[in-house]
Amino acid sequence: MIVGLIIKLSPGTIIQRMVQFNQGYFFNLLLPPIILNSGYELKRHQFFLNFGTILTFALVGTFIAAVVTGVLTYVYAFFRPEGISISFIDSMIFGSILSATDPVTILAIFSQLHVDPQLFSIISGESLMNDAVAIVLSETLHKFRGQELHVANIFKGVGVFLGVFTASTLIGVLFGILVALMLKYSELFRYPSIETCLVALMAYSSYLFSNAAQMSGIVTLLFSGITLKHYAYDNMSLRSKRATKYVFQVLSQLSENFIFIYLGVNLFTQTELDYKPLFILATTLIICIARYLSVAPLSMLINAVCRALGKSEEILPRSHQLMLFWAGLRGAVAFALSSALVGDSAPAMRTTVLAVVTLTVLLFGGTTNRMLQLLDIRTGVVEPDDSGSEDEERDLDPVGYRRLQRRPASMYSDMSDEEEEHARPLPPSRGNSTMEMSIGGLLSGPLGDPIPESEQPHWFMSFDNKYLKPLFTKRHIQARNQTLAEYWKEKRRKMDRANRNMLAGIRHMSFGQSALPRDDQDDENADALTLKSVDMTRQQASTSSASPQKKKLVIGSGRVFGRSPSGSPPSDGEPQ
Repeated sequence: MIVGLIIKLSPGTIIQRMVQFNQGYFFNLLLPPIILNSGYELKRHQFFLNFGTILTFALVGTFIAAVVTGVLTYVYAFFRPEGISISFIDSMIFGSILSATDPVTILAIFSQLHVDPQLFSIISGESLMNDAVAIVLSETLHKFRGQELHVANIFKGVGVFLGVFTASTLIGVLFGILVALMLKYSELFRYPSIETCLVALMAYSSYLFSNAAQMSGIVTLLFSGITLKHYAYDNMSLRSKRATKYVFQVLSQLSENFIFIYLGVNLFTQTELDYKPLFILATTLIICIARYLSVAPLSMLINAVCRALGKSEEILPRSHQLMLFWAGLRGAVAFALSSALVGDSAPAMRTTVLAVVTLTVLLFGGTTNRMLQLLDIRTGVVEPDDSGSEDEERDLDPVGYRRLQRRPASMYSDMSDEEEEHARPLPPSRGNSTMEMSIGGLLSGPLGDPIPESEQPHWFMSFDNKYLKPLFTKRHIQARNQTLAEYWKEKRRKMDRANRNMLAGIRHMSFGQSALPRDDQDDENADALTLKSVDMTRQQASTSSASPQKKKLVIGSGRVFGRSPSGSPPSDGEPQ
């Protein structure tokens, strides 16, 4: 913004014309890397678990926000304040443009603080989907500009919108599956650079193909990235996996930086700027009202449906609803779409969109940390990575998959180093932080609580693991994944048994609770360990001479792992 102001005050217009916002550059160069990386790095487990909630907010919520914003804008313009005159269809286009949220700042903070995974997946999924919904909705409304408003046109518009959205999704999935099959039935792993280029170019081709077919390129690219990571990623060589992961991340980060620079500079350098202070303030208030009306009723509906289905863990609490409202930032997509506005008040509307984007980023994005504290939302939640981190750690194999699949050394003699790295199962790695983090998260209950049984898998995940994964991925990848799944299942059963044996032993030990008043001994808390009871136990052990054997009690930091108490106690010299 400061650089834009300096350019505006400087003499001459050459630099000012060079840095003006170009819609073609934005949609064809800057936006695709962000959408592709978002789909490629998406937490697919949480995304599919909350897919119904995400789709509800993205489709119905965006439609409600667009209608409310458009109607309130038309009512405001009806009184012609500051000389503004906007038709009803232009008001609805204006509302559809401002219905696209872009919480890049909030999601960056969420990622750093490891905010509750359910809330993170809903906000990120909704922001990705409603960008595409807003684009399709605004383009659909542009087709009916100049026509009379009839019921038939309304149903036609809804049909066009649903058809475009569905077709765009199918195009993205088909491109991702095509790449997965190409990598499965070829030997491109011998040429990692060509393999990486193929994945990136096919993803970009899906975006261009969808736009050329009058579909939504953003929806296509999003689902293309999801499909590529889910199926094609397992068929890549190790170098290609790392290259695609970090290249997409870097390109996405660069694009986001350029977009923020673009918006800040254009706040002063954009041509035909027409600032209407009252209209800017009224629009900011209107989008807040529209955001609340699109979040609160839908949250109540989702909670009611979850209660009816008996899925209380999926209910959105009040704090999550308020954070969803606070995540209603507007971003570069809204400003890029505003360049297509026409009419007498088009310059004022474009300027207002740019000002609203700046205000919401500074206001809502700048107070995200404080809102997380006020709403007492969980942070520091590290969930297991489902993005194939075992591949970055050189295909970890805790149970010795190499021993299960013994192959003669002669079959590797004629291979290059890269081919052998791709074909030969690698030895197990010890002390992996990702695996320990996963099992640590699995056993994160308090002492005394049994390890919860694993929840039933999502129906699509079950169908995917049984039919789709074997169809689109290589055979040795399927065997490795099955081996890892069986290993962690058996690991969990062993830890469960050890935990139960340990708790059973603790419950049969005496800690001197009889010395406490009976009123303080609640049956519900009879198994609780307190420092007072432990201290009394030590005093009794030191003063009592009737007991020939001295018992030792080992206390950890709130949680006990390892051997069952039935084992032999440590000697005096051993650390406790």
